[in-house]
Amino acid sequence: MADFFATPVEFIKGVGPERAKLLKKELGLATYNDLLHFFPFRYEDRTRFYTIAELHEGLPAVQVAARITSWEVVGHKRKQRLVAQATDDTGTLELVWFKGLSWVQKHLQRGAEYILFGKPGRYGRKLSMAHPELSIATPAQAEARYLQPVYPSTETLKRKYLDNKAMMRIMRDLLKKALPQIRDPLPPALLQELNLLPAARAYRHIHFPENESLLKQARFRLKFEELFYIQLQLLQLKETRLTRYKGRVFKDTTLLTRFYNEHLPFELTNAQKRVIREIYHDMKSGRQMNRLLQGDVGSGKTIVAFICMLLVISEGAQAALMAPTEILATQHYQGLKPYAEAMGLKIALLTGSTKASERKALHSALETGTLHILVGTHALLEERVRFRQLGLAIVDEQHRFGVAQRAKLWRKNKEVFPHVLVMTATPIPRTLAMTLYGDLEVSVIDELPAGRKPIKTLH
Repeated sequence: MADFFATPVEFIKGVGPERAKLLKKELGLATYNDLLHFFPFRYEDRTRFYTIAELHEGLPAVQVAARITSWEVVGHKRKQRLVAQATDDTGTLELVWFKGLSWVQKHLQRGAEYILFGKPGRYGRKLSMAHPELSIATPAQAEARYLQPVYPSTETLKRKYLDNKAMMRIMRDLLKKALPQIRDPLPPALLQELNLLPAARAYRHIHFPENESLLKQARFRLKFEELFYIQLQLLQLKETRLTRYKGRVFKDTTLLTRFYNEHLPFELTNAQKRVIREIYHDMKSGRQMNRLLQGDVGSGKTIVAFICMLLVISEGAQAALMAPTEILATQHYQGLKPYAEAMGLKIALLTGSTKASERKALHSALETGTLHILVGTHALLEERVRFRQLGLAIVDEQHRFGVAQRAKLWRKNKEVFPHVLVMTATPIPRTLAMTLYGDLEVSVIDELPAGRKPIKTLH
């Protein structure tokens, strides 16, 4: 089956080698699989016919069945246009073409019934339709009710006669060949439990839906499958991390206790205490911690981060905090510095603005272990930044960093990976957090410190 979907598109009826080159160049479509997953970006409603009396300016493109009673070419040279009159039992509609007049004249027959599709408007005082699609009405067309797919395209493809109608013909031929070859990757029991369309039906109705209901079902099925596989991958990553990635055990709470008793300037909220317990449990487990910490601005994530840093510093390791911007990194540094100095710890800031002489001293202190906490931006990822023993890597607003960037930070240790704490102020519903960060444990600071006013966004 895999070989079938790897078949080049040139073997579909109506494509051939030259058109295949165009499709690959313009749209990146090279194989049957590419085409199958090249979904329409919108659909034209062909599920009902309007009478002429029902038409008015402001309607979207609609479908009308009417008889062409007359037509003529008016104007001179470049200002020529073809004007036709179409009627049904309820009224008359003017049809206007400003280009392609020769083609239109060849396909118009006085007295013939046509299916017209276009956007009604006004040309002067008359109700009109400019450049409508038209086709001779057949009994089958008159009975047909469907949503017509509209595929992404380019001007080059349209000039080469690969317009939307051509794409529809190509897709129909593809589906005739492809649908019997599709093997549903989801188990039948799951399809039944969640009332999901089988894969073959979902692909048919995403390309050629008979109605809105089937289109919604097809979209839901295909989106579900995509998220289903993302979840499986995340769970596999989590399982791999839990079984393969060992984490250094940090149990010593000496510094934490001293800070809490002597230097903590306020009482922690119950939510902060709960989160610290969850993090402490992870860090003494022997497995690498990978935890997402959610909390509004002002909820006290920074003090929680510092207390967690003390757990690793108590046993001779170091901590790093990476923020996406220099402003945010500086704010974190300024917030942590008084706590670090009160505990006799050395803390430094590393950004793109850090002077070369300061960088050199910082690198040296980091490698010897005399620098306990490093706060910075992407500069932390530089090859020259080497820790003696990184015990905790904290990433703030992680959605602003790529996966590879985050991984590069916690791979600063050669042997045992550091524990990882990801912080965000972006509210994420629990179900969405499970989807986006399924490989992370989630902690939430869901209350503000006493006396702290709620944050208001003004601009």
